[in-house]
Amino acid sequence: MPTTTAETERWERLADELRNFHDVAQFLRPSPGDVPRIAGLDLACLTLPLHDVVGGDHVAWVDFERRYDLDLRIAEAEKQERTQVSRNLRRLRQRAGVLVADACGHRVTDALVAAMLHQAFLLGVNYELDLFGEVTTHLFDNLNTRFYKTTAVNKFFTMIYGEISEGGKLRFLSAGHPPPAVFSREFGRFMKISEDRLVALPPVGLQPSVADPDRRRHPTLHGYMRRYEVNEINLLATGDILLLHTDGLSEHADGTFFPARVEPLLADCRDASAAEICERLRQALLAQGAANDDITVVVLKKTA
Repeated sequence: MPTTTAETERWERLADELRNFHDVAQFLRPSPGDVPRIAGLDLACLTLPLHDVVGGDHVAWVDFERRYDLDLRIAEAEKQERTQVSRNLRRLRQRAGVLVADACGHRVTDALVAAMLHQAFLLGVNYELDLFGEVTTHLFDNLNTRFYKTTAVNKFFTMIYGEISEGGKLRFLSAGHPPPAVFSREFGRFMKISEDRLVALPPVGLQPSVADPDRRRHPTLHGYMRRYEVNEINLLATGDILLLHTDGLSEHADGTFFPARVEPLLADCRDASAAEICERLRQALLAQGAANDDITVVVLKKTA
């Protein structure tokens, strides 16, 4: 049956809408200029969408020193005699934050969930600095409840947010996300991390938070999620490497790529920069065969 002019126009409009959505979603991807500069640390990121150039994975860097006017915020806090807020803001000069999220699905349209998170997260960080002078678990309790109320259950996402300091300490919280992996330069292998340092709660959007002050107004049959907990691990020696990644890495090649192939790769390029390590990972991933999910890896390396 021949296509009518009206049908052709409708398909052209739909294609134009998808192109526009693609452009907006691509704009939200962090550029290399977003990677923070922290003394004694080298940071980089690798993202390989399954389809095209956007998907359900998302990374958001927070360079507190460059993104925010900490001097003005500190002066305002001291003027208001908010001593603890001032202290917290000063500590941010030696810290950088990174959010890694993995929305359920890997189509271009699934990037919408990641885009919603991107904007809500950065707006929340602004309020957190105003109220507390630092990012607290309160932000993520609110994000979880907000997404529970506004997205379908099958559009949940996993997430990990961490703050790395100059000394190599990573403080993080996890919502159903793969745990961090620490590679020791000295021993040439991944180190076992105690389970009590890897506390993770369910993915974002599955249950409202017990911290929601309005929970009596919105009863739920799914129960309530307890408050997020902060974990802490350390990069102890120069050359140690910490990876944050989505499950696309751990599931690649039917689970045979990570950690089995990544461990010798890191041992071979242990003296390379974080960006060079990301490139080596990219080459190895592509050589291993076709992926079945978006893949994201954040590399945090202690340099001195």
